[in-house]
Amino acid sequence: MNRNHVFDSNGPDLRVRGTAQQLFEKYLQLGRDASSTGDRVMAEAYFQHAEHYFRILNAMTQAAQQSQLERQERMNGRQQRPLHDNRQPVDSGAEDTGEQPALSATAAVPEEVAPQPSVAAVPEPPPAPRAPRTARAPRRAKPPVEKKEELESSSS
Repeated sequence: MNRNHVFDSNGPDLRVRGTAQQLFEKYLQLGRDASSTGDRVMAEAYFQHAEHYFRILNAMTQAAQQSQLERQERMNGRQQRPLHDNRQPVDSGAEDTGEQPALSATAAVPEEVAPQPSVAAVPEPPPAPRAPRTARAPRRAKPPVEKKEELESSSS
């Protein structure tokens, strides 16, 4: 439920429609009016309805705060996670002489340079022949539509 959720409220003697905030304010005002006219029973009924919507407002506020905290925790967790660096570390023994470190003999050969299996040894089978298409039935022609003559109603 969000703050813009519209409620249909059947109060003690009338029907009110609006958001929880609007209904809370409306029942609070109706309770004050009933209290000022001396109708304590009706005032108490209005105040109870106002309290109900006040509790709904508090529940929505707490839910929004909780989701905001969870969102912040997720964002903080993402920021604290180390970024994956795909670069290989530079050999610390190499000096700044402009030379690149030598590759060891056990280094893996990249896939682009690695020998590829021979495909010419196995001939490809010829594609399967396609089945001939069956002829479709011709479309039916629509009967011609007779045009109605327009009436000239405008005078020139």
